[in-house]
Amino acid sequence: MKFPRTVGAEILDDLEAADPRAIQSRRDLQRVNTLMDHPRILARAVGRNIGGSRVVELGAGDGTCLLRAATRLGAQSRPVRAVLVDKRPSISEETRAGFAAAGWQIEVDEADVFEWLARDAEPCDLTITNLFLHHFPAEALSELLRRACERTRMFIACEPRRSHVAIAGARLLRFVGCNDVTLHDARVSVRAGFRDRELSALWPRVAGWNLTEGRAGLFTHTFLANHAV
Repeated sequence: MKFPRTVGAEILDDLEAADPRAIQSRRDLQRVNTLMDHPRILARAVGRNIGGSRVVELGAGDGTCLLRAATRLGAQSRPVRAVLVDKRPSISEETRAGFAAAGWQIEVDEADVFEWLARDAEPCDLTITNLFLHHFPAEALSELLRRACERTRMFIACEPRRSHVAIAGARLLRFVGCNDVTLHDARVSVRAGFRDRELSALWPRVAGWNLTEGRAGLFTHTFLANHAV
């Protein structure tokens, strides 16, 4: 049985970065990304040869999911330039060193994604979001996708799949040691997640784009927009 999409407040969004509960929840999210297989999904969608590309991650958080995807992609013939955009980034020195070791040159931009998209005029080859789009109601999400469409050649999103199975999976996170913040936010995230072709319906109707959307495993919903030219 399907249920309607509902966007709710997540506790982690309002906690200070140094709050112990926030620190633990960010660690939990690294575990959740592993359980949902997002680094592998992203790496497979990107493809191995991205040397010389400009990559943008919107809502990058601590950057570890993208780093693990970059590590999976292996050494590139030319450096990858990556911009990690987040209103409250938490990129550690260890993560920065990991990107450098993978041959990625990163820039961390502390900014609201809508403001960043409005002022950054340089086109990019790839835009990535991971567990981020579900934070926005349809109208704001449509605007975000419109702005991203104008300046990227490929857009990839990994999001929660909105289903009763995923709700049950969110409840089970307590058994892998996730804290109260993560347990609450996981349930909220699933209810704000996606299914069917909901993201495709919000992508601008512009010629030349190939859209792929669907389930990846039990808990993940993926969206890929690739410009044909």
